[in-house]
Amino acid sequence: MSQMAPSILLTILLSLTISTTQPYNKHNPNQTKNKLMLLFFISLMPMSTLLNKNHETTLTAPPMIKLATENITPSLTFDTLSLAFTPVALFITWSIISFSTWYMSNDPNINKFIKYLSLFLITMIIIITSNNMYQLIIGWEGVGIMSFLLINWWGARSNANTAALQALVYNRIGDIGLIMALAWLMSSSSMNIQELLTQHDTMNTLPLLGLVAAAMGKSAQIGLHPWLPTAMEGPTPVSALLHSSTMVVAGVFLLIRLNPILATNKTMTTTCLILGATTTMFAATSAITHKDIKKIIALSTTSQLGLMMTMVGLNQPTLAFLHMITHSFFKALLFLCSGTFIHNTNNDQDVRMMGSLLKTMPMTSSFITIASLSLTGTPYLSGFYSKDIIIETMMNTHVNSWALTATLMATALSATYSTQIIYFALTNYPRTNQNTHQETEKILSPLARLAIMSTIIGLLTKISTLQTSALVTTPKAIKLMALMITITSMTISLDILYITTLTPSQKPKTTTSFFNQLAFFGTLHRKITMTTMKLSQQISTELTDLWALENWGPKGLSNTSSFTIQLSTQQTNLVKNYMTTFTLTMTIFMVIIML
Repeated sequence: MSQMAPSILLTILLSLTISTTQPYNKHNPNQTKNKLMLLFFISLMPMSTLLNKNHETTLTAPPMIKLATENITPSLTFDTLSLAFTPVALFITWSIISFSTWYMSNDPNINKFIKYLSLFLITMIIIITSNNMYQLIIGWEGVGIMSFLLINWWGARSNANTAALQALVYNRIGDIGLIMALAWLMSSSSMNIQELLTQHDTMNTLPLLGLVAAAMGKSAQIGLHPWLPTAMEGPTPVSALLHSSTMVVAGVFLLIRLNPILATNKTMTTTCLILGATTTMFAATSAITHKDIKKIIALSTTSQLGLMMTMVGLNQPTLAFLHMITHSFFKALLFLCSGTFIHNTNNDQDVRMMGSLLKTMPMTSSFITIASLSLTGTPYLSGFYSKDIIIETMMNTHVNSWALTATLMATALSATYSTQIIYFALTNYPRTNQNTHQETEKILSPLARLAIMSTIIGLLTKISTLQTSALVTTPKAIKLMALMITITSMTISLDILYITTLTPSQKPKTTTSFFNQLAFFGTLHRKITMTTMKLSQQISTELTDLWALENWGPKGLSNTSSFTIQLSTQQTNLVKNYMTTFTLTMTIFMVIIML
């Protein structure tokens, strides 16, 4: 079976690639959905060997390009990370494409849309199976390009254009770090990941800093985070795929893959810890100030990515990967359920305008409740198995107490915004004219699949070898800390919602505006950009054109020539003066000759 793993995953990649080469008008969404279902079941075959023996297989082809210093060789690695995450990505993409056949049914370019989603999946699989940095950057740039195209799917809307460009620019800022790291590795180390991991003791801080910067851009860590909420301008299936198993997890996945070279550098692990803890608390605080259901869920993604980055900083990449897997399922489910609600309320995304959806859409309401409870870490749902062990690990290690406090605050706030979604969207009375859609099989099948996986995936990892942690003896209060914080936070947030729902609206406070506007990073970055552009324009036009070129060019030449003309011109139209000058000149000339 270990020899079959490379051929199986190669079959998956080739099948997906061939399906995307078909013309748009011949690309059948139902065929793509069925093919992804088949590929998902095929990808489960290598899992038995992985779980029992944890084998790692590398597949290397002959060199494609031969250089003087090294050969560029296609190479794929099949280890725990790639073999465990490939079925997750296939399952989620299968469910999202199945949902898209209903959600995007009125779009004239639905075939093109499904094809773009398939390409998105292919580029992510390239990232997770790459064994050298050349292939990784191909997949890395691929997810960036596909995210730009999909966020800008409704390109006639100016907000979609702005969101797509914002995602592109912020990721390009982070990619500067990746390019810097690749340049250093190309000149001083190796581009092969296996060879690179053997040099963990001698690795320089500069390429590690570049890798962390690249992860900051892709995974929207604080400082490069404003693009993720604005990316909600794309269709909901795009948001679901972007936030669950592709684009945003690529940055954390890169650090998990290269963790051995990060773990020995305390400066970089501390940087990751500070970034992750700050991001998880900041994003969770920002989420409770928003009312757009998709932006709340998007900021929840940023918060969970910060939690994964915290685990990378604590040298616990396995726990970060475990949370990445469990998070993928319930986050995709949250987005698809929110898309159904948005369709039901005539494209109104404000949770305050929803209401009573529990009666009109009972199944979808049940699914979003399961996803929200899984997000908050409710026992025996998937989020509990990863979040609980993460908090337990932080409490049982010599860790910065500030990072632990930030993580616990983020856990409390995640319960708050999840309660807010459930309270506003599902309960009370309808607050807007609803265009209720019948919950057909085409809608419910992908949601039901994701809901089942959101329930059992944590248990499946618990009984497998993916989660083998040593038994630790901890006080019962510490063991139940995360659960107590979650229950307390939900209770308090419900009381606050009951009290404040009917109160008149007030002017937002400075603190609320600060978090609602994402610490004004978007405004600050845009102001810096506009100031720089205006300064450059003034320098190029006013200083160069209007002053230097004018004064030293046409005006300067005209001034010098006019001065000569004025000296040489004696035409004053006074005949007496002309005759007097002529007579004096002739007299002086005759006198000189006579002498």
